[in-house]
Order: sequence, then C-alpha cells, then structure tokens
Amino acid sequence: MPLNMNKDVFITCAVTGSGSSQDRSPHVPRSPAQIADSAIAAAKAGAAVVHCHVRDPETGVPSRDLGLYREVTDRIRESEVDMVLNLTAGMGGDMVFGDVENPLPVSEAGTDMVGATERMAHVAECLPEICTLDCGTMNFAEADYVMTNTPGMLRAMGQMMTDLGVKPEIEAFDTGHLWFAKELVKEGVLDGPALVQLCMGVPWGAPNDLNTFMAMVNNVPDDWTWSAFSLGRDQMAYVAASVLGGGNVRVGLEDNLWLGKGELAENWQLVERAGTIIENMGARVIGPDAVREKLGLVKRAPVAK
Repeated sequence: MPLNMNKDVFITCAVTGSGSSQDRSPHVPRSPAQIADSAIAAAKAGAAVVHCHVRDPETGVPSRDLGLYREVTDRIRESEVDMVLNLTAGMGGDMVFGDVENPLPVSEAGTDMVGATERMAHVAECLPEICTLDCGTMNFAEADYVMTNTPGMLRAMGQMMTDLGVKPEIEAFDTGHLWFAKELVKEGVLDGPALVQLCMGVPWGAPNDLNTFMAMVNNVPDDWTWSAFSLGRDQMAYVAASVLGGGNVRVGLEDNLWLGKGELAENWQLVERAGTIIENMGARVIGPDAVREKLGLVKRAPVAK
C-alpha cells in the first residue's frame, strides 16, 4: 500500500497515564491541579487534544475517583486555553491472578474489576469530547496481570459512549482489536467513521517494528481517523512514522519520560518537539477547533452539580 502522508496533523498529549511512573520523574503530574496545569501547558505548546487519567494526589497511584476527574475537567474547561478533552475509560478492567499453580482466587492487590456503568461514571458526568475504549483483552507487561475487556463489556461501554454523544477513541493494541472495532461499527454500537489510537510496542501487544505498524495502519478503514504512538525512546520516531503513514500523533509522559539521554521531559516539551518534527516534514499542526470539525465533536460543560 503506498504511503499517503498526512498534511494536517493533530497532536494528542497523554498527560499522566496509569503506570507506575510517578516516582520515576518529578514532572509526572499527580494532583488535579498539576494534571490540569500540565494539560494547559501542553495545549499552549500545540496539543489539540489532551488525554487524561487521574491519580491519588498524595501517593500518585492511579485512581478512578469521580471527584478527581471532575476537578481536572473543571480546571481545564475554566482555563482560557482551548483543547479537546479526552478522558480514559480504561480503568476498572484490571485482573491480577494468583501464582501459576493457584491462579484463583485473583489477587486483591492490583485487581480492580467493576461494571460498565461504574467504569463510565466519570464520562457521564464530565462529558468530554472523547473517551477511550480499550478494544480487547491483553496480557499486559507484568507476569500475572491481564487488561480485561470482554466483548460484552466493550459493547456495553461503547453503547454508553454513543448514547452520551462522547466520541470513543478506540485503543488498538493489536490487529484483533481493530477487527473487533470494525464489528462494533458494523453492529451500530459505535458510529462510523471511527477514531483509532494505534498503541505500538506495549508488552505484549503489537511490537513497534515498522512491518507490524504498517499492518496495523492497513487494517484501519480508509474513512477512519487514526493516531499512533510508541514508548520511550521510540516516541519521536513514531511521530514521523505516523505522519508519513497518514495519521496523527500522540506524545506525553504516559508513554515516555525522556526528552533526551539523561534529560527528563515535561509534557509541553514533548509536544513542542513533536510539532517541530511535523512542520519539518512539510505538514502543519492543527488546533482544537479544526479537530472538532474533523471528528464531529461538540464541546460541552460537565453535568451541573
């Protein structure tokens, strides 16, 4: 398939994530104020979309607390800087099994399994333009941890997103996730054309070699919009690869803590560097209004308290 370079590119900044990175860099934001401030700085640097998780402000441990999501949303919406808000809906699907001889019962430490309505509660209240839908179950890095998203759960959450008028960003960690995403659109659970994030190099999903990447790209329907990212030192290389392949880009501290060897990054610096790469390739970085028009998004206030 010939490459079709994207000339109008939007940048997503994944601000903090849900990994154990909070103690590896002082720049990983923890509190709602820190998360919102980092998102605002990223938007000023050129990010049209900010993708946000929340963390316990004291420990930095990932959280599903509705009040924390609401505070982040209010701070971003009340700022003078415009951006498309993308909240995760990936939390609440974490299963950690026991040892290899005694996998059940699951380990209470690390297991966080809740129903579809609870996983979507913050989305229903905060009403972001976009929320994520991790479109499959996957062995995820650690020995006994499984990121759990059954077809039934995904159908239920996807229908909730459609009914709320929130655009799902399909997180595809492998080609089978794209296969199921296309089925969700075919069934009418999700509206087409869809929005996809290609997640490369995440153990144990799609490896981040270019052959696999192009296999992922070639499995995205022509009328869908997609972005891609990879981890760590490959983050900026995938900015270029994504633009060249016809997509948009994601950078941020969720996926990479480093600006260079021995130099810890801030979110705005990663966005700024991505923008430089995009423009040096002859493309332009588009802003939040252009993204809303492209994806049919509506900016709304959260549900009144």
